[in-house]
Amino acid sequence: MYYIENNGAGIKLGAILFDFLSSYEENFRELVFVCIGSDRITGDSLGPLVGHSLSRQGLSSAYVYGTLSNPVHALNLRETIEEINLRHPDSLVIAVDASLGTRKHTGCLTISRGALEPGLGVKKKLPPVGDISITGIVNSAGNFDHFNLQTTKLSTVVRMADAIVFGILLAYRRYFYGTARISVQT
Repeated sequence: MYYIENNGAGIKLGAILFDFLSSYEENFRELVFVCIGSDRITGDSLGPLVGHSLSRQGLSSAYVYGTLSNPVHALNLRETIEEINLRHPDSLVIAVDASLGTRKHTGCLTISRGALEPGLGVKKKLPPVGDISITGIVNSAGNFDHFNLQTTKLSTVVRMADAIVFGILLAYRRYFYGTARISVQT
């Protein structure tokens, strides 16, 4: 797992994600982004914010599940995974979610190979998802995890979502088109 601090986080994330995509051992025809979270809790809105931004980019060979208007969360995650397995059997799945961590790591992004286990921070047992995992540590873990998610600053979540989207677009364009030119729509 890589921890990425604030300064240049999008560029660093993009470089690592590109390396992951380039070294992936199995052939994949498309990317599927599963952006997990709820738009009703500030700290948990990271995934839907990323999904919202990615869905507006018109990326060919890429599909986005989990947006502000159609979030993927604890109540529909299993069904979403089943749908992805059915509709996108030759895909590489990249899961994005908010997480809680140590005070020292608050504000950091993480990226790792392997499945993401959503809900761990709030002690929910949900199915793992993804071949690559990206998280944003939105607040510190503790005795009041639900409260910490509810009181997370929106500006923190938006900054992290912007960095994740920037990194994903950087890696996507470099991998599929050999260029790192970014045009971000707002």
